Amino acid sequence: MSAANTAESADFRGPLDITRAATVVLDAESTVIGWSPAAAELLGYEPAEALGRPLSAFLSVHPVGGTPPAAAAEASGVSEASGVSGAPASTGIGPPSLVGNEIHVAHARDGRELLVATATCPLPGGAADRGPGAPDRILVAAEVGELRHWESRLALLQGLATQSPVGLAIYDTDLRLTWCNTAYEREIGQPLAAFRGMRADELYGGGSFVTPGYPQTLDGVMHQVLDTGEPVLDLNFRAQQPSDPGRDHLWSCAYYRLEDAHGHVFGVCEDAFDVTDRYRVQERLALLVEAGRRIGTVLDVATTAEEIAEVAVPDFAATVRVDVTRAAMTGETAAVGSAADMSLLRVADRSEPGAATPDPGLPDPGLPTPGRPDPGGPDAGLPDDPGRPGPAAPDPALPDPDRPDAEGPDPGLPGTDRPDPGGPDPGLPDDPGRPGPGVPGPGLLDSGGPETGPPGPGVADPGPLDSADAETGPRGVSGSANSIGEDRHPYPPVVYPPGSPQHRSLSSGGLVLDEGTLVVPLRAGGGILGLVTFDRCAGPDASGRPPAPDRATTFDNGEVALADELAARAAVCIDNARRYTRERTASLALQRQLLPHHLPPQSAVRTAYRYLPADDVTGVGGDWFDVIPLSGTRVGLVVGDVVGHGLQAAATMGRLRTSVRAFAQLDMAPDELLTRLDDLVGQPAEEPPDAYGGAVETYDVTTGATCLYAVYDPVSRRCVMARAGHLPPAVVDPDGTVSFPDLPAGPPLGLGGLPFESMEFELPVGSLLALFTDGLVEARDHDISHGLDTLGRVLADRSASLEELCDRAVSELVPGGTSADDTALLLVRTRELDAERVAHWELSAEAVSVGRARELATGQLEAWGLEELVFATQLVVSELVTNAVRYAGGPLGLRLIRDRTLVCEVADTGHTSPHLRHSAEDDEGGRGLFIVAQLVQRWGTRYTPTGKTIWTEQALPPADGG
Repeated sequence: MSAANTAESADFRGPLDITRAATVVLDAESTVIGWSPAAAELLGYEPAEALGRPLSAFLSVHPVGGTPPAAAAEASGVSEASGVSGAPASTGIGPPSLVGNEIHVAHARDGRELLVATATCPLPGGAADRGPGAPDRILVAAEVGELRHWESRLALLQGLATQSPVGLAIYDTDLRLTWCNTAYEREIGQPLAAFRGMRADELYGGGSFVTPGYPQTLDGVMHQVLDTGEPVLDLNFRAQQPSDPGRDHLWSCAYYRLEDAHGHVFGVCEDAFDVTDRYRVQERLALLVEAGRRIGTVLDVATTAEEIAEVAVPDFAATVRVDVTRAAMTGETAAVGSAADMSLLRVADRSEPGAATPDPGLPDPGLPTPGRPDPGGPDAGLPDDPGRPGPAAPDPALPDPDRPDAEGPDPGLPGTDRPDPGGPDPGLPDDPGRPGPGVPGPGLLDSGGPETGPPGPGVADPGPLDSADAETGPRGVSGSANSIGEDRHPYPPVVYPPGSPQHRSLSSGGLVLDEGTLVVPLRAGGGILGLVTFDRCAGPDASGRPPAPDRATTFDNGEVALADELAARAAVCIDNARRYTRERTASLALQRQLLPHHLPPQSAVRTAYRYLPADDVTGVGGDWFDVIPLSGTRVGLVVGDVVGHGLQAAATMGRLRTSVRAFAQLDMAPDELLTRLDDLVGQPAEEPPDAYGGAVETYDVTTGATCLYAVYDPVSRRCVMARAGHLPPAVVDPDGTVSFPDLPAGPPLGLGGLPFESMEFELPVGSLLALFTDGLVEARDHDISHGLDTLGRVLADRSASLEELCDRAVSELVPGGTSADDTALLLVRTRELDAERVAHWELSAEAVSVGRARELATGQLEAWGLEELVFATQLVVSELVTNAVRYAGGPLGLRLIRDRTLVCEVADTGHTSPHLRHSAEDDEGGRGLFIVAQLVQRWGTRYTPTGKTIWTEQALPPADGG
């Protein structure tokens, strides 16, 4: 539509207005004496043709009382449904808006009949005083359809002024109010006459536009519209409504300039619609979107609870407290039962600055309470515990830390002062922000090793993944499991008294609204995981100030629904975190059982180790290492790598490690041990059918595993090792020379096809062995050769301790703390057993050798000051030498080793192993070996290329602890 058409359509003169209607001047005898151009246009008669003729020649004499001709109705543009025709004459013709005007049928010159509305205006003076031809009255006529159209536009203006919910106001060029509609009057709360002439900023003081890119004041926006002539649309204006003080409202405003017919500016019009409710709904929706983005970012119960509080404060509540059941924190099933059966922990407590919202219904914290110390007593005035989360506002649901009978820290939860990392129940998962029991690192397995010495008396035995040195964390970082002071439990237990909103919510299992406090349970899986308390500061804050006037102190129905939705989403995240905690706890417990708790001190070697699983979240991997004490003070060293990582790889690693330890206790040579292990892995796994009788398809991660096994003898300083597809170890001589022995490479376990070969070599005292997996030396950004060179450079430093070498190797080869593959590193520094602690004799295979052996053993024990062991050792030597003389050939060897135990060995050339048996009452023999087994701690047989060796171990007397 063009501008001209728009201006013409905006002509609000009525169709019966004399300036535009068909006008006829009549005399007293209804003769036409005046004929306007509009009449000529309507009926087609020129003035010369109409003047002097009676009015009845153009209009029906009487008003139309029946149905007008169809042609007339169609020409008038009035439908039957409009009600213009067909109405009884007694009730008026046409629609109600036309009542008061007469409806006539007009006869056009072209023969058409038009339905017109007429109005008559008599002229001053009486008809008797006028003669023929004198003006008596004026008649105006217009088509009924045009009149109906005009009246609908008039109704529109009337509706905007009186019925529209949109506030309309007109301001002059001085920005003073000149007119407003009824909706605007309702917003102001006064009639127009009371505030006409006031400026907009006076009516809405303190308000401002929040839409960016525009002036913030009403004057600024209106001046911009007046100056530019460009209308603006949908500007959001925030202010307090004069008729509703104390509550902020938001309006969507539009402004456009007003001009007269000549283009002169005379003001600006404002359209304002209150969108406060819609805006609050959008705010709630935005809060839900923000909650979906920020809640549940990590699979940790405590972090998720903190995220709930962070999202809700201060936009939704002044204080948010999140209490989670102890079962949910430890990963157990959601609590189902009465409130008394649910032990809650305060996990998150967040308040906006200055807010103090104690739980209603609790005793005044200023009054003495049974079981609590008197506030005026000697303990009064003590500062709040720094470890307690949340503000310093009193929370009577929390037990007083000064109560003698207050519940102490729970050893099953993180951050207690009584950790038990080595116990079977590891408790809660470690805080992701600090290393804890079982997961040093991130995921870094640290070792104290014998180099730092075993734990002293009274020191708790470290857990399977912890260092023996409790003061030294991973990579030399000092810190204990709870490094934030000596505070009490970070998640204190809470107990709500009966009648409190929280207790009522626990009892009913539903949400409870109590004035400005809203308690919503965290429900998942048919059980309750905890409570979320949303509190709005209805009273004065901690400083005595009342709440802000625009701050809601209660929750409406929409906000209750929003809180319920927030709690439902949070409950799902907490339940996922609880399930993850349970799985992670099980994984860590499995890892603790599969890997060494700590490496016991050995006379043969000193050790240190590091372990970094690729899955740093669960801390479970498929690499493993072990240090196995063997007979004759020898030690077995093993490192292995299972394909893949995660829980399945860890379980496979546990099976292989157990098998290696079992084979090692049989004193097998390294090549024989790997052969037995390869046969075991190569056997097809026989899985039972599933519940439907079908076979269970499983991926066997055992096949393809690699392993390196070495045995070191501190007496001879000889080391024998073999490998199954594993990388060779690094050997560092005492002078710092690094080498990687060309150890025969056997195939990975389970593949078969090639035999395993051993290599034996002598190691100088103080040599360093480094056993590792490929995850340490291989990475995406460099190949294995580069990693081996770096490892050799690090290990060449002879001035560093084993722990320092471990830290340097990990920091340089795995700088980020994690790698694409599991990583294990075992460092071993060799020792030599002093000659004065070993005694060896050769004997002939004769009966007299038995007595000679007893004499030699007795003399050596007396020289060592072990007279208490003489009797038992004589019986052991007599039995073993006698059996060797009787059942095997010579020469015989007798060796005594004084180490942490007394080792007695008898070697012969036979290849048959004695067996322990229970003799019958009438048997004359067969009791010797049984007696020996009762006198010693353990005994066994070790095969050698020239025969076998029977060995026993006896505990040393307490006064001589070795």
